[in-house]
Amino acid sequence: MPTHVIMPALGMDQDTGTLVRWIKHEGERVERGEPIMEVETDKVVVEIEATASGVLANVTAAEGDEVPVGQVIAQILESDSSEPRVPGSELGVVQGSIPRAQIARPHRGDRERESVATPGTGPGTRNPELGTVRASPKARRVAAEQGVDLSAVAGSGPEGAILAADLTGGTPPRLSLSAARERGSESAERTVVTPQSSSRAWRVMAERMAAAWSTIPHFALVREVDASALRDMHSRLAPAVSKRTSIAPTYTDLLVKLIATAIRRQPRINASWRDGTIQQHPDVNVGFAVATDDGLIVPVVQHADTLSVGEVAARRQELVERATAGKLTPADVSGGTFTLSNLGMYGVDAFSGIVNPPEAAILAVGRMADRVVAVDGQPMVRPTLILTLSCDHRAIDGARAAQFLEELAALIEEPWGLLA
Repeated sequence: MPTHVIMPALGMDQDTGTLVRWIKHEGERVERGEPIMEVETDKVVVEIEATASGVLANVTAAEGDEVPVGQVIAQILESDSSEPRVPGSELGVVQGSIPRAQIARPHRGDRERESVATPGTGPGTRNPELGTVRASPKARRVAAEQGVDLSAVAGSGPEGAILAADLTGGTPPRLSLSAARERGSESAERTVVTPQSSSRAWRVMAERMAAAWSTIPHFALVREVDASALRDMHSRLAPAVSKRTSIAPTYTDLLVKLIATAIRRQPRINASWRDGTIQQHPDVNVGFAVATDDGLIVPVVQHADTLSVGEVAARRQELVERATAGKLTPADVSGGTFTLSNLGMYGVDAFSGIVNPPEAAILAVGRMADRVVAVDGQPMVRPTLILTLSCDHRAIDGARAAQFLEELAALIEEPWGLLA
């Protein structure tokens, strides 16, 4: 009996997944537990392993397709099986109808190189076997967004296949002289901006942030804190930890630990608003925002309040490396109860963040800078940080948010107690 390969559910709220690439291809032998494909969810790209040994066959999903969870996209047949092929589906081209050697194998972030290598050249070259214009999945998505007829586009890919760059690159369309004059343009060579396609992760991020901003009643508290002791702690602690573990803690690591300690002392901040009730979280799991090419992602340091600064640094570095390489797992981005967004390294003085549901608070931290402050009634120059705490007013009120911010400020100004 064949074993079905389905689009897996990798998250509680996941309805679809995007097939990034086939690691194994039709006709190849696979072993149980061996990775056969990469799937992109709204947060991460995950390698999916074979659940049986045999030959991969009856592939019905192309790389780049967005597929409903639970849908069969291939089968694993026993070596001597002669099971009939599964008919093509509405998801896209049935790859099994094309010799495997003629299918380009793209990598994540480079899907525009995908093409079906069949004879033909020139604008709108059609695949005689499939009766469709040959174009990469990304090019098809861009064409659909722009309303472009692919049959009129000259492809620059292998054997004339249309790539996304053929639609977004090159010489952009220009306004006519009369149109330019009508718009009050000083130049008849004014160009028209074309929309850029975005990854599934970026689209989901945009949708979730828009929903969070429009449905969560945000309020923000701002506080400037003296970071002299924090700077001193970092300068002395980082070399010692680095010598012992080969990992030098960053200010983000110190802040994660300080935040986790403040949450443990002010647990009401560690909550969510669900089904009309406030739900307290027993674990302190601090997420930290990481910018990637595919959008913002928030890996989570689990049980951050129980870890040492060195352990937090090791875990954060591991998560950042995996996020950059696109190798985060669902467990790496799940279970967060509070988020830190630090833009100090970009020279930002202060900003406010959007609450990351189902959490109820996010702390935005700007750069550490020397500023003039009053010390005992006298103007002094001190390194300070500007903290902005954004909260969901349904779960946290102003007084409780202020108490947490007061606790955190005290820890930042006297951080050495963490090592006791």
